[in-house]
Amino acid sequence: MIVVHHLENSRSLRIVWLLEELGVDYEIRQYARDPKTMLAPAALKQVHPLGKSPVITDEDAGSRVVAESGAIIDYLLRRFDTEHRLWPEPSSADTTDFVFWMHHAEASAMPPLVMNLVFSRLGKPPVPALMRPLGRLFAEGVRKQYLGPEILRLMDFWEHSLEGREWFAGERFSAADIQMSFPLLALEGRGQLGDHPQLGAFVERCRQRPGYVRAVERGGELSL
Repeated sequence: MIVVHHLENSRSLRIVWLLEELGVDYEIRQYARDPKTMLAPAALKQVHPLGKSPVITDEDAGSRVVAESGAIIDYLLRRFDTEHRLWPEPSSADTTDFVFWMHHAEASAMPPLVMNLVFSRLGKPPVPALMRPLGRLFAEGVRKQYLGPEILRLMDFWEHSLEGREWFAGERFSAADIQMSFPLLALEGRGQLGDHPQLGAFVERCRQRPGYVRAVERGGELSL
């Protein structure tokens, strides 16, 4: 049995979705964020020293613990998808694209989005009240000069990559699309996909997949 240690409003929804697509039995253990800091609870450190989500426990493999989105997806595909339904065969022409998008989602896409989220909170509690005006000014400068243009550059790249195709790594839906879904769902939730119709259509296709619907029913919708 796979146990998904699922933190609300987190990247672990991708793992729940992948398990639904694979048809693998799993259990969800829910963790709530601290309402003031929005950080993960200390209980997650009992699962993995980093105390972050996503993380899974494979109870059929000696309670092996696997952390980090890309590593978990790779582990689950090798363990449960020997028919390569959600990832290309090594000899496939789509393999290079698949590997690229799997890494790009975390290495290039997420850092500016996370930074943008952090800076958006500098003018709010728990930042001390006297520091909030300065925090807001600093955040606005960074977001205007760096984060905004960088996120737009990424979105333009993704938009171009989806022209003439429905999925990121070939003609078929794959785990790379699950991996890329999080940054796009996060941007959609903030109303930032309006000028990128290909990205909006991609998100809609994801939402229509039965596996995604079941994942949301069990793990909750993202609200970022």
